[in-house]
Amino acid sequence: MSAIEDCLHEALALPGARSAALVEWATGFVLASVGASAHGGAEETAIETAELARIAIEQVALEPEGLPGEGGGSGIEDVIVTTPASYHVLRFVDMAFDSGVFVHLRLDRATGNLALARLRLRSVAERLVGV
Repeated sequence: MSAIEDCLHEALALPGARSAALVEWATGFVLASVGASAHGGAEETAIETAELARIAIEQVALEPEGLPGEGGGSGIEDVIVTTPASYHVLRFVDMAFDSGVFVHLRLDRATGNLALARLRLRSVAERLVGV
């Protein structure tokens, strides 16, 4: 198992976690995934969540003044989408290569803990920087 998959399995160990993937946000390419995707498989889910990530990254209104951060040079750390059944958390990661990536974690809304997931994904993102 690769170091990236180890990090994703750490995220998947969260209560209510159903799937986790590392996705390149410009193209929607899946670098690694674990767990079961809800609809259409990991590749389709990655393409759709990458579109959401790109929209968030490109919004100047979301940029904090004078605070460069994660998310491909923006200040955005997370994007959270809630549905009746799930939480989808996209955590941006600054990797050593040029392309921006994010971790997409899907949590069951009834059993998942959104606050704990955000904390764990921050830790996972920090570990992925060193990979």
